[in-house]
Amino acid sequence: MAEAATIEAPAAPAEHGAHRTSTGLSNNKIGMWLFLASDCLLFGALISTYLLYHDRISELQLGPDAVFDIPFTSVSSFVLLMSSLTMVLALSALQRGDIARNRVWLVVTAMLGATFVGGQVYEFTTFYHEGLGYTTNLFGSAFYTMTGFHGIHVTVGIVMLMSLVIKSLRGNLTKENAETVEIVGLYWHFVDIVWILIFTVVYLIEVS
Repeated sequence: MAEAATIEAPAAPAEHGAHRTSTGLSNNKIGMWLFLASDCLLFGALISTYLLYHDRISELQLGPDAVFDIPFTSVSSFVLLMSSLTMVLALSALQRGDIARNRVWLVVTAMLGATFVGGQVYEFTTFYHEGLGYTTNLFGSAFYTMTGFHGIHVTVGIVMLMSLVIKSLRGNLTKENAETVEIVGLYWHFVDIVWILIFTVVYLIEVS
């Protein structure tokens, strides 16, 4: 009597687009971490430049203490920080398979980010009308460059969030590819953390 051959089932193929590295992380996630590491160098240089030149102003020129509206910027900062919470809720909903709530939280996160960018545009416009232009002095150049780059990063994040919403509406964002939302979340949290640093160093410590 022939023995029944035991055949092992082939291993399940890896999830599409989530090829793992020796670290256990996907290539996409490793790529995002490397990008964020390079962005740390960028913002480190921008903040250092601001700290070097923020006091290069004459007595007749506008400086930080003359233009900054700390209460307004504090509210705007709180709005951006709240978006980190909604981003976490969006990822958590998708990991549970709740597509509808994931979509809602992604939209809310994008709206909070847009509110922050709108506040930044209002702030820039106010500063300009008060006499602080990009080339008025070294303080203005350093300030607009640093905060402007951060605003661009937030705007890019909003575009990424809305692309996820569109992907969800098309039925291409499910529990199985929740890592896509996680990667966008990494970028969004990084942008929020950078703003905490900018707000503390530029608006609080330097003006107090």
